[in-house]
Amino acid sequence: MTAVDAEELLQFRISSEPLAASGQLDAFIEVWGRKMMRLDIEPLGSQPLKIEAMLRSLPNFTMASGLRSPMRVHRTPELIDHDDLHLVVIAQGAGELHQQGRVATIGTGEAVLTDNGSPAIFVMPTHCHTITYRFSRDLLQRRIGHVDDLVARPFARDHQALRLLTGYAGVLGDQSALATAELRRAVSDHMHDLAALLFGARAEPHLADGLRAARLKAMKDEILRRLAQSSLSVDEIARSQQISERYVRQLFADDGTTFTDFVRDARLARAHRILTDATEPRRPINAIAYECGFSDLSYFNRVFRQRYDMTPTEARGGVKRKGGPC
Repeated sequence: MTAVDAEELLQFRISSEPLAASGQLDAFIEVWGRKMMRLDIEPLGSQPLKIEAMLRSLPNFTMASGLRSPMRVHRTPELIDHDDLHLVVIAQGAGELHQQGRVATIGTGEAVLTDNGSPAIFVMPTHCHTITYRFSRDLLQRRIGHVDDLVARPFARDHQALRLLTGYAGVLGDQSALATAELRRAVSDHMHDLAALLFGARAEPHLADGLRAARLKAMKDEILRRLAQSSLSVDEIARSQQISERYVRQLFADDGTTFTDFVRDARLARAHRILTDATEPRRPINAIAYECGFSDLSYFNRVFRQRYDMTPTEARGGVKRKGGPC
């Protein structure tokens, strides 16, 4: 297990493999399971326990994601030490939650809410990739009052708020987005906003920041996936995100840019990375331009030179226009 602490940002990488290799899985179950996670962990079937996970912790919010072998997890009354709420998403596999007299079965892409303040059993009968989000009960209750009614109630994989929440959570892997305590607090607040919307809160002004942040990230992620499409337009992104073109333009304006500028800059950044990466296959510059979504080679050459103060050929050669190594 390794850890990196940076003020309010804490990251852990957890792996049972080293202890499994040395025959100390019982110690892993005791220390990681009972003492740290406050859970009894019981392997299922004949396969040894295997847990590989990354934990990222912000103020009042934690996300854990990784692989699990088949297991039964039991939170007994004596292991309860807080009453925060966990949203468990099955990225791949299946799970079954028993809590508060209810049983919720979820499959790939689905999610379920569990209350850490009451006993529960969660069974994963197959190998699973799970993502668990821990939310502050106090912060959620300020946003929505009936959250306990949703414990052990599954959320469908096509739930729009669930897609926005899981998509926005990807920001936890972006160090630049978490560079300051203020940014980390903002991301935590946005995650609580999105959880409240998932749990049924109305999209009122006090939840707007989280919704806007998630919408903007979802649009940027889609644009990056579709950069090679030279005809990419505001209309297409608006339709795919099920929002208006005006709202798309407003979100980018609030972010200090425009849709057109963001797309152009993202295409230039990708072209620059390819041209300066010695491990990339050496392809003609016009092929790289088209691959990055530029349909006009002269326009690509002009904006590349404006952006990087060098031509694409000079970027590939590692020489700045003003002299010296790139």
